[in-house]
Amino acid sequence: MPEARPPLPPFTEQTARAKVQAAEDAWNTRDPERVALAYTEDSEWRNRDRFLTGRAEIVAFLRDKWQRELDYRLRKELWAFTDNRIAVRFEYEWHDAEGQWWRSYGNENWEFAPNGLMHRRYASINDLPITPTDRRVSV
Repeated sequence: MPEARPPLPPFTEQTARAKVQAAEDAWNTRDPERVALAYTEDSEWRNRDRFLTGRAEIVAFLRDKWQRELDYRLRKELWAFTDNRIAVRFEYEWHDAEGQWWRSYGNENWEFAPNGLMHRRYASINDLPITPTDRRVSV
């Protein structure tokens, strides 16, 4: 039996919101292997200017990301949904090894396989340097 990750498409507003919250919760663990389980084995990503295919590349990418983006904390918000697609806006805060804090803003478009695993993820992201007192994503 193929893996399944409910809620499954087609999405309703309630199930789309649940999918977004599950993604936020998983990403905030900063556990690359756990996060990667939400994606199909052959998942396609565009993250900024990087193109990835498959869970192994996703895990390697996330390991690198969270070694650079320290004390990462993310919020996602449902923007729109349809049968097997969800669009989100997000912001996350993190600091680099020199102690500079950043807020990263963006949008993601997600497309899901029938089993509820994400098959495509396209993310556009912009970074803004902030001071520690400017932080607003709870730690």
